[in-house]
Amino acid sequence: MGFSLLWSWLAALLCLLFFGGEVQCDCTEENMQMQGGTYTLTKQLVKGSMLIYNCPEGYYPYPVLTRLCQHNGSWRHAARKFNPQRCKIVECPDPNVFENGEVSPPQDKYFVNNETTYECYSGYTMRGSTRRVCLPNGKWSGSTPICSRDSGHTCADPGVPAGASRTGNLFGIDEKVKYSCNSNLFLVGSSDRVCLENGQWTGKEPACYYKHTYDTSLEVSEAFGSAIKESLTTLQSLNDTQAGKTIRISKNGTLNIYIAVDISESIEEEEVQKAKDAIIKLIKKISSFNVDPNYEVVFFSSELYEVVNILDFFDKKVERSTIIEKLENFEVGEKNTGTDLNLIFMTFLERMAVIKQRVGKELFKEHRHVIIAFTDGAYNMGGSPDPTVARIKNMVYMNHTAAEETPSREEYLDIYIFAIGKDIFDDDLQPLVTGLGGRHYFRMKEIRELQETFDEIIDESEVQGLCGLHKEYEIVGNPQDVARKKYPWWASVTVQNEGRSKKCIGSLVNPYFVLTAAHCFTFGDLPEHVKVEINDGQGIVKKVKNFIPHPKYKIHSKTEEGVAEFYDYDVVLIQLEDYVHISSSVRPICIPCTQETSDALKLVGESTCKQQEELLLKNDLERLSFLTKRGSAVEEKDAHAKLGGNRQDCIKHALEAPGITATDPKVPVTDNFLCTGGLTPYRDHVACKGDSGGAVFKNYEHRTIQVALVSWGTKDLCKSGGGIVESDQTSRDFHINLFRVVDFLKEILGNDDQDEYSTLEFLKN
Repeated sequence: MGFSLLWSWLAALLCLLFFGGEVQCDCTEENMQMQGGTYTLTKQLVKGSMLIYNCPEGYYPYPVLTRLCQHNGSWRHAARKFNPQRCKIVECPDPNVFENGEVSPPQDKYFVNNETTYECYSGYTMRGSTRRVCLPNGKWSGSTPICSRDSGHTCADPGVPAGASRTGNLFGIDEKVKYSCNSNLFLVGSSDRVCLENGQWTGKEPACYYKHTYDTSLEVSEAFGSAIKESLTTLQSLNDTQAGKTIRISKNGTLNIYIAVDISESIEEEEVQKAKDAIIKLIKKISSFNVDPNYEVVFFSSELYEVVNILDFFDKKVERSTIIEKLENFEVGEKNTGTDLNLIFMTFLERMAVIKQRVGKELFKEHRHVIIAFTDGAYNMGGSPDPTVARIKNMVYMNHTAAEETPSREEYLDIYIFAIGKDIFDDDLQPLVTGLGGRHYFRMKEIRELQETFDEIIDESEVQGLCGLHKEYEIVGNPQDVARKKYPWWASVTVQNEGRSKKCIGSLVNPYFVLTAAHCFTFGDLPEHVKVEINDGQGIVKKVKNFIPHPKYKIHSKTEEGVAEFYDYDVVLIQLEDYVHISSSVRPICIPCTQETSDALKLVGESTCKQQEELLLKNDLERLSFLTKRGSAVEEKDAHAKLGGNRQDCIKHALEAPGITATDPKVPVTDNFLCTGGLTPYRDHVACKGDSGGAVFKNYEHRTIQVALVSWGTKDLCKSGGGIVESDQTSRDFHINLFRVVDFLKEILGNDDQDEYSTLEFLKN
């Protein structure tokens, strides 16, 4: 080992002596190994290659996180004999800064899985967490414990986060507190906070981080979702008198979103791909809202690689639908050395200036700007971006500080930084963020599960009333919880009368109504015989006020024509006694011919029912889905509606169903039905008896639209009672096409001449 080390130094010396530093020498891997972990190289051992250390969860690389191969063949942060590289257990900040109480157990240092408890002295009241655990990401679980007493101050005691110290113990109006971090920790959040008249502290709650500390995906999800919602949503209540009001989102002004991704050598290529995937997910999720932003998307190192130019939206040279395609096709290729972080902010500033010139000052006032940057902040050229960010603020804020009576324009600019990489330059990056609301600076070990993170931004209460929103990524956990998140409109309907019990599936179409099949009910059934199960957090079983079948549903109306049971107009609306509490896991499905569905389908102007149908049922073979329930599990089935020229071959098998002696399939199967099943050209799943009344739906760009409901079938192939069962050659299922019963739905769900429940806005045509 000694000889190898000597040769490494000799090689580096010869490189300098013989080539005068002009010829680049490769680095070596001598002494680069790490006890307890591994390392990766971004460009093998040539100049500019980054050596990145990796440790198991709960550990971090020590004494350095990365090394850089330099021109002379030596590593920046050279290995030291007396301080070898190793994986060190993660440490959490010292909690003994706790004031007016005691921390147990008292220790010099606290490591992963160490647990602490907090107790206040007599006369003080506890706020925050009384028990905390040191987590693998270097943070304490829960929230900062605070012991305070009623002092009559305007603001509450802001506490002292673990690892910090605070100056300032007066909490009246305009009083200030100042925070700093102890030892080798750095501050994330606001170092200075001021008590306002409304009893709130200015700035963001501070925290002290080690270099190995990072934010989890869940933390980023919650904070980013909370922060960005103001830029994406404007609330517009349709019925202010209803506790369970329906909420719609309308576009307010113009939203411009600028996205930049660091692809310099300090960022691993895998992370770049993950960032690209996350951006695609974010753009797709934003498209779920009723806003239609303009986008600028760039990748950068020492140069800028433009994927989408925001000015093309104003010139109508690009469609929003092509953004995803452009991103998917973008290849990073050979990256330049060096990083110019200022370049991206200069580019965004120039874009804003051109937009302002084109639309004029007054219209520019209504433009909201969101900048999202993925970087570690390790710029080595172009200078500091601070002055450029100040110019961006000045342009958007329009010197609102010049006159006191001018309202603040801070809400019109948000700058988010996703700090990624092993070695992050926090001091350079934190001052760049700006915006009202929640956190704007996120420190991530890597961009893992960010697609799931961005999926969470749809879970804000302000957008929960939008129909058809749902989770799309792969969810694990309790089957019932999974079903509730993926199919938040799903309901279980049970009718029990005189020992007879019938189970069906329904769909929540607004907070007061569940849609299901009329044949789930028989003569003599009353509302008290009906049980609807929807777990909205306020209870599972919902009492039924009334149920209203379609007036044309007459099951025995064609017995003389050879149809023992005729299921045309097989729909019923169940009115609940109390509204369902809409949340991230309980939301209505979109139904045809409503303005809500036109918004989900992004139909602009005065849209029509026919436009919706042509968009959702446009192919002769249309893939649809419906649900089945067996035990606690809810699963999704696939089928294909045979439309146009395929319909006749599908419905002819209705004549083989029990109880049908008619010779014309159009007698039992009217134009009000969609037909699925069979083996050609695809083998469909078949409906089981318990699937009756369930939604037949399509997912259209992240929103779920119900186009039909499960009614009846020709064969019972579900011998075990339910679940995923495949069709055979002649089995067929028939589903009521909701586009054919819109008048019935509108009469009840669109009835504005009552004040019992909130209504939907149905289209005029």
